[in-house]
Order: sequence, then structure tokens, then C-alpha cells
Amino acid sequence: MAAPLTEPQFHILNAMRAATGPLTQRDLAQATGLSLGTVNTHVRRIETTGLIADRSLTPAGLEALTPYKVDNAVIMAAGLSSRFAPISYERPKGTLRVRGEVLIERQIEQLHAAGITDVTVVVGYKKEYFFYLIEKYGVDIVVNREYASRNNNGSLWLVRDRLANTYVCSSDDYFTTNPFEPYVYQAYYSAQYIAGPTEEWCIQTGPAGRITGATVGGADTLVMLGHVYFDRAFSTRFNQVLEKVYHRPETIPLLWESIYLDHVKELDMVVRPYPEGVINEFDSLDELRAFDPGFMENLDSEVFTHIALTLGCDPNDVSDFYPLKQGITNLSCHFSVGDDEYVYRHPGAGTEKMVDRHAEFEALTLARDAGVDRTFVDGDVDKGWKISRFVPGSRNLDVTIPDELRKAMRLSRHLHDAGAEMTRSFDFVEEGLRYEALLSDHGPIEVPGYHELREKVLRLKAHADADGFPRVPSHNDFFPPNFLVAQDGHIDLIDWEYAGMSDVAADFGTMVVCTAEMDEALAEQALEYYFKRVPTAVERRHFWAYVVLAGWCWYVWALLKEAEGDDVGEWLLTYYRYAVDDIDTLLAQYENED
Repeated sequence: MAAPLTEPQFHILNAMRAATGPLTQRDLAQATGLSLGTVNTHVRRIETTGLIADRSLTPAGLEALTPYKVDNAVIMAAGLSSRFAPISYERPKGTLRVRGEVLIERQIEQLHAAGITDVTVVVGYKKEYFFYLIEKYGVDIVVNREYASRNNNGSLWLVRDRLANTYVCSSDDYFTTNPFEPYVYQAYYSAQYIAGPTEEWCIQTGPAGRITGATVGGADTLVMLGHVYFDRAFSTRFNQVLEKVYHRPETIPLLWESIYLDHVKELDMVVRPYPEGVINEFDSLDELRAFDPGFMENLDSEVFTHIALTLGCDPNDVSDFYPLKQGITNLSCHFSVGDDEYVYRHPGAGTEKMVDRHAEFEALTLARDAGVDRTFVDGDVDKGWKISRFVPGSRNLDVTIPDELRKAMRLSRHLHDAGAEMTRSFDFVEEGLRYEALLSDHGPIEVPGYHELREKVLRLKAHADADGFPRVPSHNDFFPPNFLVAQDGHIDLIDWEYAGMSDVAADFGTMVVCTAEMDEALAEQALEYYFKRVPTAVERRHFWAYVVLAGWCWYVWALLKEAEGDDVGEWLLTYYRYAVDDIDTLLAQYENED
């Protein structure tokens, strides 16, 4: 086997390979970026080995380049791109049309232009949007089922047997000039220089541009940006590392780059800088619109249609998008129209099976009209999207601040006194029995004391029903994370997905059971705030019965979650304690009276 080429030798031979005719030393210097003296020295040496003759590449020279020929490319397109909300809620970022071209199509065509036609696309989120690429470009599709629960190391794991001399790309990059080449000397990470401060990955290098590390954040530095090239040596060693760490729990949230940097001493890769503007990654819609002012005119987006029609604005007037903390059932992002700030709520996949949207919007309308939730603007009961006002500088309720707890309980009373009827109903025991049926699907319930507690709960529920307290419009998710406390002290009660007609004590039960800071003294204070007086013995007994019923409902829910493989942590014990601690006392109060 021939000895490996030095880097100058590679660049000279590669320039001759790409040329249409013989090249002078001056031509080679211009093509390779090497000095004329360096070219002269290496050309003389290469000529003695028979790799070039008459200023042209020989068959032996072409054979010497074979180890450096690019085998294939992997394009990673599995992620949600949450920072690109709200458009990413509708379609994968790589399928957007920028400056008249679909991002991933442009990249595939640039690969093809460099002679790289073996292209694998790893998909996950809205994977069906990429299937057409099979027919159009002959790509291979690999589906990453763990795209939502694992970082992008999961995508490389799925194609680890394809990693050789391989370009590893992101589907949503836009290269103004084609960065791909059919022959590459060594593994590299592309980069661009950023003047001033940046929060990107800032590259640290040693001799010959070898990457020695990277930090998140820095200033006046090269940052990781764009595509990466694995040579065979890098691929082999990276796969060995990946095999070793992949199944560790701490690996799940890591970028593949983090795994590489953790083993940077044994993984040889250099930095390859590109001129400013060649590589473009768009972290937000506003960045993309600055790059392509005509982007909105070519965008077919239901989200922007909803916003424009609801607020009576032009789609181009909508800006300042960024994702908010995502819930279990929904995706949400911030946006602005002029000086006004809003939140767009997009329903998550499958939420139509979990949430009664008609009941939710019925509750939202009631809450808005009653002044309990001033944030709700409008939405669509069938499709599940919603627009709300954003409250700058707001925070969640702090029940340890007396005035905030008082306002929260008065909101509850105001809602209950609204005199409205809602279509949906919610009952803790009925809900708990539904969870119990699902739990039974996993096998007999053999938790010690479970059936005795269940019998007591049913007895307590019968007594509470006999009290004759009214069923009223209730929030049914009434605890601090669903309150917004504005800077001026105003409080809104938000997130009405579980609202419906419930016993008047149900919201109190939820607040006590689901609020870690709510001890018995605070709970008693909350009752006084609710009634605007000290509750009677009958009122107190009834409301505390609903603390027990709420505790039991969520205790059964927690048992179900654990049976399904989730870890609910300390909440399982918390709910259990609320279910059992006062149940005997309350039963005694009811039954001694009887």
C-alpha cells in the first residue's frame, strides 16, 4: 500500500485531478493556496514517485487519491427545531423554501454537483414531509423513532454503519456557494468567524488547526457552523466511542458534538473556516426573514393565517418569535405585532384524544367574560390553536404571599359564582376509577392497603355528595403554575383544558394537594379567603373531604404512571399522604353525626 499523502501533496494532486488540462506551478499555487516555493518543492518530489507527469495527474496519482474520495453524505433532519416556532409546528425546518429553493433540496443538489449521490436522510418529526426525496433524488430514508426523547446522537447511532468518508449535514443549512468536494484530505468541522460576543460553540485549536476543545459562548472567534466531514479514521474511532457511551442515561440529552468534544484528544479533526455569509443557519424566523425578505410571500402557513385574521394584521407585521416552555399537550411560542405581545398555542400531536377542545373553549370564553382570564384573545375550537396576550415579566403564583393567595381564592369564588353552566363535568372519584381501570390492565392491583383505602374513599364521596353543596364552573387544574402574576399584581388564571362542572370544593382540593408549599395553616387561610370569613364546621369538613378525594385521584394516576414506566418521584408519596392522613377523621365526623 502506498504511503499516505502529505497535505500539500494531496492538494496538488487534487487540483490536477479537477483541472481540464496541464497546470503550471503558478496555476497550482493559485488553485491550492500554497506558496509557489512550496508547490515547486512538492511537485519535484511527487514527480519522482510517478504520481504526476507532464504537469498532469497519472493513473497512479489518481489511485493515490482514492483513500480521500468521499463515500457518502448523511443529512440529519429528525429534530423539531423548537427555536424556529411557530413554523416548525407545521412542517420540518428543512422543507422551507428560502430564496426560491427548498433548503434540503438545495443541499442535496449541491452534494450531487460534487459527485456525491449516496445520500441518507435521517428523519423523525413529521417524517412524511421528506419521503418524496426518495423518488426525486434517490436518497435513502432512515427513521429515528427517538427524535423527541433523545438528542441528535441518536440519529448518528442509526447510521453508524454508514459512516466512512462521510459528510454529516443538517437539513436546514443554506450555503451560498457549494462547500462540498469529491475528495477531502481529513476530518473537519466547518466554521465562520464571529466578531464580538456570541453564544455559539467557540472553537479552540492547536497546531495545524486541530480542534482541541470548544466552549459555549465567547467573543471574536471561530464558531462551529454548518457541515462536518468524517474521514474513515475519525468514523472508526467515533463509532467505538459511541458504542461505549450510547446506552448510558447521561448520553441521552447530548449532542453528538458533545460526545466528540468529551473525547477530543482521541478524535482527530481540524477546523475549516469559511468566509462570512457562505454558511447560513437560521435560529429564528426573524433571522430567516432578514436573509430572505421575500420569505413570507412564499410561505403557506396556517399559523400566520390564523394570527393575521384574528388580529387584523399583515403577516409581515408579525415578529419576535421565540418558543416558550413546552407543556405536555401543547407547543407555545411568543410573538409581537407592533407593541403588543402575544402567545400562540399550537396543539400537540394526539391532543384531540386527550383534551375536549369544545369544553376548553367554552371555559375560556366564560373565564374571559367573567374577568378571570384576561389573556385569552381567540382560537379555533376544532383545530385547537389559541392566541393569548403575553404578560411581560409575569411569574407563577406564590401561595406564601398572603395577598396573592387571597386574590387566587377570590378568583376561584368569582368563577364559582358566575352562575354559568358548562357542558363538561369533572369528578375526582370518577376520574380516579378511570385511572384504576387502566391500572388494572397492567395486572392485579396488589399495593398493600389499596383496596381498603378505595372503600373508604367511596364512603367519603357518598357522604360529601349528601352534603348538598352545589356543582359549579371549576378550573380543575387549580394550582400555582396556572396563575400568571403580572408586575402590577394583577392575577390571571390560565390553561382551561380540564375545566368543567365540579363540586364547589374541587378547586380547593387541587390547590392543597398539588402545591408543595401549601401546609395545613395556609390551606385554612385559603378557605377563609374563599369564604371571606371563617368557614362553618360543615363547610370545612366538606372542603377537606375534597382534599382527600383529590389526593386519592392523583395517587391512582401516579400508580398508573409508574406502571407505565414513568417515574413520578415524590409526588406518589405526596398524593398518598393526602389521601390517607385525614380520611379516618373525616369519616368519623360524618358517620358519628349520622
